[in-house]
Amino acid sequence: MYTLPKMERFDQNVLSKYSIYNSIFITLPFDSIDNTGVLLPLFTEKCESGFKKQQTPTEIVTNFFEKQLQTTDEKDQINLLFRFIQYIERQIVLFDAVEDAAFPVVNNMEGRGSLRDIKEKAEAKDKKQELVAFLETFTVRTVLTAHPTQFYPGSILGIINDLTEAIRDNKLLKIKHLLAQLGKTPFVKTEKPNPFDEAVSIIWYLENVFYQTSGDMVQYLQKNIFKEQQIQNPLIQLVFWPGGDRDGNPFVTTDITLKVAERLRTAILKCYYVELRALKRKLTFSNVENTIAALEHKLYRSVFYSTGTIYITLDAFTSELNSIKTILIEQHQSLYLDDLEALLIKVNLFGFHFASLDIRQNSKIHTSVFKDIFDLDQKKQVPIFPSNYYDLTESEKLEQLATVEGSLNAADFDNPITRSTIESIEALKTIQQQNGEQGANRYIISNNESALNVMETFAMIRLTAWQNPTVDIVPLFESVNDLLHAHTIMEQLYCNPSYAKHIKQRHNKQTIMLGFSDGTKDGGYLMANWSIYKAKEALTEISRKYGVKVVFFDGRGGPPARGGGKTHKFYASLGSSIENHEIQITVQGQTISSNFGTLDSCRYNLENLLSAGVTNQVFGKEKNQLSLDEKVVMDQLADLGYQKYLSFKNHPKFIPYLEQMSTLKYYAKTNIGSRPSKRSKSAHLDFSDLRAIPFVGSWSQLKQNVPGFFGVGAALKHFETTNQWDKVQDLYGNSLFFRTLLENSMMSLTKSFFPLTAYMKNDPEFGAFWQIIYDEFLESKRLLLKIAGHQELMENYPDGKASIQIRERIVLPLLTIQQYALLRINQLNKATVPNEELIKVYEKMVMRSLFGNTNASRNSA
Repeated sequence: MYTLPKMERFDQNVLSKYSIYNSIFITLPFDSIDNTGVLLPLFTEKCESGFKKQQTPTEIVTNFFEKQLQTTDEKDQINLLFRFIQYIERQIVLFDAVEDAAFPVVNNMEGRGSLRDIKEKAEAKDKKQELVAFLETFTVRTVLTAHPTQFYPGSILGIINDLTEAIRDNKLLKIKHLLAQLGKTPFVKTEKPNPFDEAVSIIWYLENVFYQTSGDMVQYLQKNIFKEQQIQNPLIQLVFWPGGDRDGNPFVTTDITLKVAERLRTAILKCYYVELRALKRKLTFSNVENTIAALEHKLYRSVFYSTGTIYITLDAFTSELNSIKTILIEQHQSLYLDDLEALLIKVNLFGFHFASLDIRQNSKIHTSVFKDIFDLDQKKQVPIFPSNYYDLTESEKLEQLATVEGSLNAADFDNPITRSTIESIEALKTIQQQNGEQGANRYIISNNESALNVMETFAMIRLTAWQNPTVDIVPLFESVNDLLHAHTIMEQLYCNPSYAKHIKQRHNKQTIMLGFSDGTKDGGYLMANWSIYKAKEALTEISRKYGVKVVFFDGRGGPPARGGGKTHKFYASLGSSIENHEIQITVQGQTISSNFGTLDSCRYNLENLLSAGVTNQVFGKEKNQLSLDEKVVMDQLADLGYQKYLSFKNHPKFIPYLEQMSTLKYYAKTNIGSRPSKRSKSAHLDFSDLRAIPFVGSWSQLKQNVPGFFGVGAALKHFETTNQWDKVQDLYGNSLFFRTLLENSMMSLTKSFFPLTAYMKNDPEFGAFWQIIYDEFLESKRLLLKIAGHQELMENYPDGKASIQIRERIVLPLLTIQQYALLRINQLNKATVPNEELIKVYEKMVMRSLFGNTNASRNSA
């Protein structure tokens, strides 16, 4: 049967359907004034034509009011702009739902990167046994975080889900009702969510998407590759940060950590109960029926009639299911065996924990906590630490820390941060007792700068009367300098007898986290990505030297500036000099809903990640190795890009530009997440305290996307002007890693729109600074098109480009309104007596438009 090209499938199932449903949507009245839907398309056209004529946002909005509005009253004008925002927010939701509904049609679910593709390739290349051996040890870990990169409240997410189903089934009346419901449902949260609220909203994805998808994938592999042999290796593992991630979030308390762990356990037991209840209707046989009924009853009591008591253990539950399996095979001709296997597979994957809850804290917090511990210790009759501990060298301190043991009590400390940190260690023990060791067994140290950071944390854990802790300590290396020295730090730890013994007890495995977001903020796009690549090579080499199985955990965001983009291509591009035991990535905000929000998209993206690991290890083990000459070129490119970015970051107008010309300060005012937008409470903006999400987001709101390309043009231009272009051209042709890096940068450029802020070039304070950004944009675009041999950006991803274009058209009036509001705020602030009430109204307008533009960026992942 002939299959239409992907772009034609996209046109038919996304663009055409969106046009039809949007035409219905804009005719629906949501308030007493029903002409908003008529005026919005006119305003969109005015924005498009106005920017082509090089008009400013103020001129575009003012001219529109003069031609289309009968009144010059500012209050009426403001009301119309707010109604435009309401419509645009909902148009974005509609487009999300249309894309989600079309996902399995537009994307070839059985094509390249699918499990079927893996199976057929293995058979064709006679690598079936190699594939089986690989899958017996490999794992994909998706780490779901609550980082605020999407602002939909739960009610809107529910409508998206229902709307997606209605569009897929072409139920026109239901679609119309849902669009009407969408128009009347608030998008704005009146209060900031607490970390438990965030956890509950993300657990929805575990219950409704990951649970089924993960089980289906492993069952497919079990039947088609392992030939019915049960896979013991939990190929897909879920990790959870909401409620455990304390870094910069004072609202994550011990109580919330324990509540989230309990909610995770209840959620997985509920999933098992629902599946077991359906199974009970089928397994009505002798020697089986009563056992199933008893299991169902125990799960029911554990979920619905329990205040924390579990009426069956994981071992007993698994044992009973396996007994039923034996009876089905021996006495009932394996009837409904597949259904039972499906449940057993999920029990193997998720245990009684569903997702492992990670604890994370910043090394700077640990430093102050450890000082409190030391001060208390010195008051004892027989102190653990020598009084001159802080005068010792680093190696002497490491020796001291290797031998500590004690029984700290959180209640002994007055400092709430110290008390909370020690309580978080105690919480790990409690969760392991209730949910099993997999329930919470990792402690992540962000901003890790030394071996001392790790050993002091290790000592803190052992000082809570936990001499051989069942906890993996995970250093997170983020800055360019820390990445450069990461392997030296790890060698110090591998050589420390106490820590080496700990690793051995943890199955000789060391997880190391690497931060793309903060790396890019620190060193620019090319340097961050190349530094992480080199750090992984050096860490692989040093870990192999000491017989340690190193696992890399990548802290990624949605856009390329934060490590996103074509993620599966990135992992498929890594050669054998980088260890490939697991793929671990953070998934956050709109990346959860866009890449894993439906059964189809979740399966497609999980299969692609699994396939990337297989491709790298089984099918292309000796491919993708960079030669020494190619590494020299990459070093030069990264350094050139770094120098360009550093000079830009150190520009005296860099921080003032973000503060005064972007939406940066408005992130702190939004009710989008429980975590503050910067680490310190200081009123002064310090670059090091600034979080990567508002940093990248602020450039995105300006449609400048600086972190995703700045320095790329300058680096490539050096090779062009020094007659060495063939070196980068060959690298692009030979290296999938480099090609993926540049393709992701092209995505950032595609989502930029400089006419929106072109008025800034005439600003007496920031005009020259804006020009620096624009010049680098033009140079990066020119040279990326040259190296790819393309006429347009992303021309090899036409459907992705089309998706971006329509989303950009939807949000163009939103961004115009935002810039108009920002300009109006500046104007009002310059008045002799500023109108504070009017300023607040325009600030609200900025924040509302910030929500919509961020939600529309889901295809950045």
